[in-house]
Amino acid sequence: MNDERVFQWLADHDRRYHLNAYLFVLEALRYTQALYKKTRHVSGRQLLVGIAKFAKNRYGEMAYLVFENWGVQTPRDFGNIVFNLVEMGEVKKTADDRIEDFDVDFDLKSQLEKVEQSLG
Repeated sequence: MNDERVFQWLADHDRRYHLNAYLFVLEALRYTQALYKKTRHVSGRQLLVGIAKFAKNRYGEMAYLVFENWGVQTPRDFGNIVFNLVEMGEVKKTADDRIEDFDVDFDLKSQLEKVEQSLG
């Protein structure tokens, strides 16, 4: 990911989320692929689970506050980031992938707490 190109794309298209949110999602995608032993596609729900686990490992108790600071509070926010990354050409999607895949009952805050309990 070329940061300068991404900064320009974000400035022109979508200023809702911090650049670090995009970098994090790319790392979380690789983490999630390894978690589910997949070389390519993971579902929206699988990615959300991977994001929660990866965030908890990286940021600990501060994970949700980090997300808020980046402008990310809902599963749909992560979906928007993923689909922006698709539009930028950073990741690929399948014909079946839809932004609505991220409109799921997934309470990020409680998922982060569950991860904490399973790690502790």
